[in-house]
Amino acid sequence: MRPLGAITRGTTNPNRLRRVDNWIAVTLGAVLARAEDPLVVDLGYGASPVTTLELRRRLLRLPGPRVRVVGLEIDPARVAVAQPFADPPGLSFQRGGFELGGLAPTVVRAFNVLRQYDLDAVPDAWAAMTATGAILVEGTCDELGRLASWVTVSAGVPRTLTLASRLSTLDTPATLAERLPKCLIHHNVPGRPIHALLSTLDTAWRAAAPLSTFGPRQRWRHTVEATRAAGWPVLDRPARWRLGELTVPYSCLV
Repeated sequence: MRPLGAITRGTTNPNRLRRVDNWIAVTLGAVLARAEDPLVVDLGYGASPVTTLELRRRLLRLPGPRVRVVGLEIDPARVAVAQPFADPPGLSFQRGGFELGGLAPTVVRAFNVLRQYDLDAVPDAWAAMTATGAILVEGTCDELGRLASWVTVSAGVPRTLTLASRLSTLDTPATLAERLPKCLIHHNVPGRPIHALLSTLDTAWRAAAPLSTFGPRQRWRHTVEATRAAGWPVLDRPARWRLGELTVPYSCLV
């Protein structure tokens, strides 16, 4: 089968995806533990397999059956570069695109991939990556991993949106708009829900400025609490807020 998709820029950096990796381990760890043969696909790892290696290392800490990780790239040259880092049966690299190379994974991570596609390509890509029942974690981040956002998708339908930042360097929540997933970045205009969410966070962040004395975590926690009090259905708990995260149902953004 010919891989679905196109070669993207492939730029990456060590630790760029640490926020989403840790989120996957905590949030989807139980799903992976219940799987008879847990498999995670890292789709579009880029010119270097470093973030795939990091993903595998972080998932090895999970209880239950050892998670297998497969890095997929549509560019055969990138697959060849990654082969020396393969460690069968726990880590392998092969050619593949949105069809997932014929694999049936438990979880798919696809980061900084769809951002480089046209908006109208997103629904078909989501459908292809979740066709075998996988949970898709798809999003984008900045070059150093300080700002990130991602959606979880199942059966081709987006379920949640997570915003994440390194709080010690966060100027304002509005900067997260630059790293929204492809499905939302063009909707960040007045009158749309994602713009309203970021505006609420921004207002709450400014109001919480006096709490900066106690550190950015306290300021962010107050910001999330104020956002929830304003009517936004925050899904996660304070333990995740302390890490600079906020998760809401995707349904509140449409």
